[in-house]
Amino acid sequence: MRTRSQARNRNRRQQQITPVIVEEPEIPMADNRTMAQMLQAPIEGYEDAIVVPLINANNFELKQTLINLVQSNQFTGRQDPHNHLRFFNKVTSTFRHPDVPNTSIKLLLFPFSLEGEARIWLDKEPPRSILTWDDLVSKFINQFFPPSKTTYLRNEIINFLQKPNETFNEAWERFKGLLRQCPHHGFSELHQLDTFYNSLNTNDQDALDSAAGGNFLDKMPRDGLAIIERLV
Repeated sequence: MRTRSQARNRNRRQQQITPVIVEEPEIPMADNRTMAQMLQAPIEGYEDAIVVPLINANNFELKQTLINLVQSNQFTGRQDPHNHLRFFNKVTSTFRHPDVPNTSIKLLLFPFSLEGEARIWLDKEPPRSILTWDDLVSKFINQFFPPSKTTYLRNEIINFLQKPNETFNEAWERFKGLLRQCPHHGFSELHQLDTFYNSLNTNDQDALDSAAGGNFLDKMPRDGLAIIERLV
């Protein structure tokens, strides 16, 4: 005769037993290709990296003259990428179609503006990985203007000094050149003018103060810039 305790223990053991589910193995589908077909190179993965939105405009085509103009100043990977984008934007802004966004025109034309190392970079980007013009600009700049270059140019701007025997005009042009090379430097106009003024030799600082009718830094930034431009 079973005791109540034995019955409870038996019930617990029954509750603890979990059913075992046996999954049937997947049977792969038969590959009916011939050996010659299996040895052929794959046909997938040849799509372009840039995805151009569908254009439904009537009578739209890229003129060969526009393509030629873009190709007249191709980027190889060794020039300033910011200057290339400025040139490219200027060229593409001359072509307008009422039913086609300008960004779509840029996406179509941009590959024509690259050659050499730069074209190899674009060709190696994953298929359909660039969906917008902003995507393209971001990847292009990060590839050819890495953060280390930004840091280097920011330091060059911060530590700018007029060279011995360098004229006021030459120093100003060199300083502006550094700013153009790194348009995302993040320095305000006030910071730029203060840096340049303090980089000058005593004679050129005196010339700026004289042109300002007192301390150059007592002027508003826009007035200080106008004074410099009058002196060059």
